[in-house]
Amino acid sequence: MAFEQHGHTHRLDWADPTVREWDCTVVFADPEAGIVLDRSAFYPGGGGQPPDHGVLIWQGVQTRIVDTRKGDDLYLIPAPGDPVPPAGTAVRGALDDERRSSLMRTHSGLHILCGTVFRDFGALVTGGNMQPGEARMDFNLPEVPPGFKQALEDAVNAEIGADRKIVARVLPREEALAIPDLVRTQDALPPLDMPEIRVVDIVGLDVQADGGTHVASTAQVGRVQIVKVESKGRQNRRVRLRLV
Repeated sequence: MAFEQHGHTHRLDWADPTVREWDCTVVFADPEAGIVLDRSAFYPGGGGQPPDHGVLIWQGVQTRIVDTRKGDDLYLIPAPGDPVPPAGTAVRGALDDERRSSLMRTHSGLHILCGTVFRDFGALVTGGNMQPGEARMDFNLPEVPPGFKQALEDAVNAEIGADRKIVARVLPREEALAIPDLVRTQDALPPLDMPEIRVVDIVGLDVQADGGTHVASTAQVGRVQIVKVESKGRQNRRVRLRLV
């Protein structure tokens, strides 16, 4: 599928987010510009989700990957001073499993939060960010009722406990945009040059356009805590969340 290809790189992170190790070949390498693989499970970052970290193992040495630059290709950025495998080298990629798994749980937790707030308050997202195990999301929510923080935490954890399936699929643009309330970020639409849109569906709760990696069910998120609800201007509330 075209959506699973970026430049020379086949996106294993989209095809199967459970992949942690795989064999591949270097198609371009430069210590400054980065390393391009023919197949990669490194999520390159985007939509608030940070890029994966990991290593490339080749000829008895390893190259640490600490970032990704997106352009015509996905350029994996090596740690300063690490050896860089030349083009044509067969390598084995391996993700930092703890980081990726935590980010998947965190990202899915944010979607559960978003779906719960949209269902109960009709509020759109105005911003967000995440790190492994913790995140924030801003909502166009001028007022909140008394006890909002605890009630929201209880509602989100109830959806986690419901063990809803989380399914990602790629749809033609027109079909995807026909889904009601697909885009939950205020004043945002997927790029106009994208003929296909990736959709993440928390079955029975939330459907939205998204390019990140997710767990397979809400139960895999584990329990979350709403750490803080802050006022960020007259119209916005910032909700801080962490995995517990």
